[in-house]
Amino acid sequence: MNWRIAIAATLAVTVSAEACLAADPRYPDWPCVQAKVPEISLAAVWAGPPLDDAAGKWKNDARVSALVSKLGARRTPLDEAQKAITEFLASAAAEKARAGVLLFAGLFDTLNAQRSSVLNGLERVTRKQREAADKIRSDTLALQALQDASPPDQAKVDELGNQLVWETRIFEDRRRVIKFVCEVPTAIDQRLFALGRTIQQEIE
Repeated sequence: MNWRIAIAATLAVTVSAEACLAADPRYPDWPCVQAKVPEISLAAVWAGPPLDDAAGKWKNDARVSALVSKLGARRTPLDEAQKAITEFLASAAAEKARAGVLLFAGLFDTLNAQRSSVLNGLERVTRKQREAADKIRSDTLALQALQDASPPDQAKVDELGNQLVWETRIFEDRRRVIKFVCEVPTAIDQRLFALGRTIQQEIE
C-alpha cells in the first residue's frame, strides 16, 4: 500500500471533521450543526393549564407513571401514543383536566431527561473524537518518520499504516453516528409538542 497517499487522506479526514466541531463557542464540545438548546422550553411545547405542583406529583399516580413510560419511549409510534392518551383521558371522566396536566408534567420531565442524556452523550463523543484526531496525527507523523528512515523498516511501516487505517475507520464511523444522533434532540422536541397538543385537545 502507498502509505503516503493514506497519510494525506487521513489528515484530510481529521482536519475536515474537526472543522465541523464547536460551531457555537459557548459550547466547545457541541458537534452538531443544529444549535444547542440545553433544555426544552415549557412555553414552546405546552399551552394548556399551568402545571403548578404536577411536576412533583405525577410519579405518585401509578397509571400516569406507567403511561408516561410508554409514551416517552421513542419505540412507541406517535399515532399509537396519541391513541393511548385519548383512551386514558376518556377514562378519567371528571378528573380529565387534572389527569392531563399530570400526564404532560410526566412527559415533560421524562423527555427533557432523555434529551439531556443525548446532549451529554454527544459532547462525550466529541471529546473522544478530539483525542482520536490527536492520536491519528501523532501516528501519522510517526509513520512519516518510519518511511523517511534509511532504510525504512517495512514491517513497522506496514504495522503502523494498518493501525492508522483502523483508527481512521473508527473515527469516520463515529462521525457518522454523531450526525445521526444530532437529529435526536429535535425529534424529542417534536414528539413532546405533538403529545402535548393531543393532551390539550382532549382536556379543552
